[in-house]
Amino acid sequence: MSGRNAFNANIDQRAARETDLLAFEIGLQDSEIAAVMCSYNRVNGDYACENRYLLTDVLKKDWNFKGFVLSDWGGTHSTEKASAAGLDHEEPGWIFFGDDLKKAVESGKVPMAEVDDHVHRMLRSMFATGVIDDPPRKSVVDVVGGFEVAQKIEEQSAVLLRNEHAQLPLDASKIRSIAVIGPHADVGMISGGGSAQVDPPGGNAIMPPGKGQTHWLEKIWFPTSPLKSIRAKAPAATVQFDSGADPAAAATLAKNADVAIVFVYQWESEGMDLNSLSLPEQQDDLIAKVAAANPHTVVVIESGSPVTMPWIDQVSAILEAWYGGSRGAEAVANIIFGDVNPSAKLPMTFPKSEADLPHSTVVKPPRVTRDADHQGWKRIAAGLPAFQVHYDEGVKVGYKWYDAENKAVLFPFGFGLSYTTYSYSNLKVTPGKNLRVSFTVTNTGSRAGAEVAEVYASLPAAAAEPPKRLVGWSKVTLNAGESKQAAVEVDAKYLSIFNVERNGWQLIPGEYGFMIGGSSQSLPLKETVILK
Repeated sequence: MSGRNAFNANIDQRAARETDLLAFEIGLQDSEIAAVMCSYNRVNGDYACENRYLLTDVLKKDWNFKGFVLSDWGGTHSTEKASAAGLDHEEPGWIFFGDDLKKAVESGKVPMAEVDDHVHRMLRSMFATGVIDDPPRKSVVDVVGGFEVAQKIEEQSAVLLRNEHAQLPLDASKIRSIAVIGPHADVGMISGGGSAQVDPPGGNAIMPPGKGQTHWLEKIWFPTSPLKSIRAKAPAATVQFDSGADPAAAATLAKNADVAIVFVYQWESEGMDLNSLSLPEQQDDLIAKVAAANPHTVVVIESGSPVTMPWIDQVSAILEAWYGGSRGAEAVANIIFGDVNPSAKLPMTFPKSEADLPHSTVVKPPRVTRDADHQGWKRIAAGLPAFQVHYDEGVKVGYKWYDAENKAVLFPFGFGLSYTTYSYSNLKVTPGKNLRVSFTVTNTGSRAGAEVAEVYASLPAAAAEPPKRLVGWSKVTLNAGESKQAAVEVDAKYLSIFNVERNGWQLIPGEYGFMIGGSSQSLPLKETVILK
């Protein structure tokens, strides 16, 4: 964790305001959030938790944020500078904001007005969220209810990436044998790691007997069994399991089955970087051998980000399940057997190769150890060697990079298949204070489903922007053969650029194009308008 403290992100203000900061800005304006956490790394030379531009100029002034700012665990690196920059509270303990802050106030280095503002923001948030007037009451956690919520979320989040010859959904009444293959697919599904990790009821599915609390960087497998869930969906079929440890043995099992379902994973956590986008532990080789033995191979990917797929043309179906949670196996089985029609779309681009990334080389941080005592934290905070990461792609972030650089991708941003099909028609763009885009979506398939219709805009050439940007979307639920009109209001900010000299958003007069469809690269409807 402490290694991240040395990371210095070098970015320009326009790019920051139009990309990463814009996401936070939207989140703040659409919520009543009471606190914001600053991160470990430096941004343009200053630690995030003592970065006046981020915490005061942008967050508290430009965005009029009334809540308080607290540091990530051990993310505070000073007293006077952090206080003046807008840090209101540190975690953990009172390393810099305890006795040191008191001394700084008494010596006049930190004005009392700063302390008053810190306290005001924290108390205001406590009253605004009901902590004072309606404090939390101890109660029994509804574990079963949580399972149901987790399953519904996973069913709405898994993305169907490939489905050749309508391999999915499987018809349980026609399948006689299924091979379930993959590490621990008999007992669990993996979870993303880090301090956001929720220990599953029942414990780690593969934890050795008698072992206690897991380390924050240890792999956790939720006790939700793909093997059991698939057997429950196809009770008349013979469902056999192989861990994939011996790819040849797994291929033999697959060859004798009607369909092979391979569960693979790429584990990720805070405090680490992936060495590559390839699946670890020779899982690419496992998939290739299984697919060579059985053309009816379905791959279920458990990951938190894109993976490369050298075997993509060999398999018949691919489902990106992400980290499925405490009922992930039940959700995945419902999708595979058609009880749920997948409708999710990719929130990121899957590149064809790592060479296509804007930064294909991972910058390795210097190794830094951490003492448990407060003085240890201070020594590290004062002496961390900075290593530089330059984000020189500017506003070409995410899918905009691949568009601007004309790079072919594996799966584009916004992509996702369904067990039905959709068509688009009747586009109308109506300029106004909030521009309005309306269109018709029709379910042209044979079963009910939901389509996430995406609205993109291209800006005038004078804006010097990538070819297009997402400006809105609408999820439309449709029965087979049904049509509905959808409408998306587009905030003028999403059609603007950030003018650093004016410190504000600017709409560039000229021709704007609007494109609507089912992904960033499938946009059948297009219309241009002149905006002034």
